Amino acid sequence: MTFNETPLKNAFVIDLEPQADERGFFARIWCERESAMQGLEPHLVQSSIVYNARKHTLRGMHYQVAPHGEVKVVRCTRGALFDVILDLRPDSPTFLKHWNIELSARNRRALYIPPGFAQGYQTLEDDTDVLYQMSEFYVPEAQRGVRWNDPAFRIEWPSAERRTISPRDDAYGDFELEAFLRGHVQ
Repeated sequence: MTFNETPLKNAFVIDLEPQADERGFFARIWCERESAMQGLEPHLVQSSIVYNARKHTLRGMHYQVAPHGEVKVVRCTRGALFDVILDLRPDSPTFLKHWNIELSARNRRALYIPPGFAQGYQTLEDDTDVLYQMSEFYVPEAQRGVRWNDPAFRIEWPSAERRTISPRDDAYGDFELEAFLRGHVQ
């Protein structure tokens, strides 16, 4: 695996290093030892898969607050998606900045997302599967989100005539910095 830091501090793109022959290839998708050597959280406790039937399905922007903040390693195993991360760490030099990447079954890339980041995606193809590996268990009362199209972040999503999005994800209020900072739990 190779680890390339994104413009947002502590977030990494993970690329495979396939060992190929006439049968195909073998590649490690996660290694506790290699991740720790990169200074990343190596211990992942939970994995989930998300199936998205339709192109233009939008999920996000989600995160868990401390003490349940989680590392996420996100990989697209079928189809393709436009993945967005948003730095919500008040002490970070990239606070309130976002970055995006296309993850697909073709490019086999993964995105390492540290705690304190919101993450979401829009599918680019029908029948898209997304694999999540997390460093913390899901805690419903620690779940938070910001609206995908909040003008405070100016995220440029791929155009779509119609998006499929949950009412919860569409209903997050406008981001208010002062309220966020007052309610932010380190």
